[in-house]
Amino acid sequence: MELIFAAALCSVAVSIVLKICRDKGLLPMQMIAWNYAMASILTYLWFKPDLAHVSAAHTPWWLIILLGILLPAIFFCLSKSLQNAGILKTEIAQRLSVVLSLLAAYFIFNETFNQLKILGIIMGVGAIFCILDSHKRKQAVHGAKPLAAASLLAVWMGYALIDVLLKYTTGLGLQFSVTLNLMFIFAFVISILFIAVKYKSLGTWQNIGAGLLLGILNFANIALYVKAHMLLKDSPAVVFAGMNVLVVMLGVLSGLFIFKEKLKPLVALGIVLGLTSVLCLAFAM
Repeated sequence: MELIFAAALCSVAVSIVLKICRDKGLLPMQMIAWNYAMASILTYLWFKPDLAHVSAAHTPWWLIILLGILLPAIFFCLSKSLQNAGILKTEIAQRLSVVLSLLAAYFIFNETFNQLKILGIIMGVGAIFCILDSHKRKQAVHGAKPLAAASLLAVWMGYALIDVLLKYTTGLGLQFSVTLNLMFIFAFVISILFIAVKYKSLGTWQNIGAGLLLGILNFANIALYVKAHMLLKDSPAVVFAGMNVLVVMLGVLSGLFIFKEKLKPLVALGIVLGLTSVLCLAFAM
């Protein structure tokens, strides 16, 4: 459980660092770009992928390039959501992307569903609607633009899309470490080209430093999560439930105590539904 807790802590720490840095005036896109530089290096050193023998003919470059574009794009949506909706709701939306992933598994990958999975999906969708509706009500009162609801929706759908594409990638027989490393490398290349054109610079030292820190946390989250699955290979539900529940709870605590976010009744209902949904989906696996 120590590994699961550490992985969840790193996951929430990514959001905390991203939100604090943005509030201090740093540029998220520059941080995101250098995050993938560090993540690429650490993936190569830790997982030791055999990049020298990657087959150009049998590697689905279109898929890796697509993921290389999606990863920084969705990371940027995460940054927007943290700014407009807060860390509490963003973490729940990110974790409940599993609901859409499971629906894709049913319709695309022909995965079988039991009653517990169906109940978990219904509760998960209900949780998302509670969180989105809470922002629609707030915007209706204050006349604000619907940026919060839109960014939350982008995080929810975006992370689900990435999850589905990763599942498709592993189904093609690519090694996890090679796939992960190539994705991070392409994400860095795409991001660095974007900021070079937009800002006429590769980033300030502050943005680069913050990005490298994000990369360490981002990679640590993945490495610890994979290690937990390896050590608890006979209990994947424990890893899945532990990770998701801990991330939601840590996200709620950081939102309440670090960023002084308010916990409204509709959001509280969404948290309860979300945690119940994650537990149902875990025990259904």
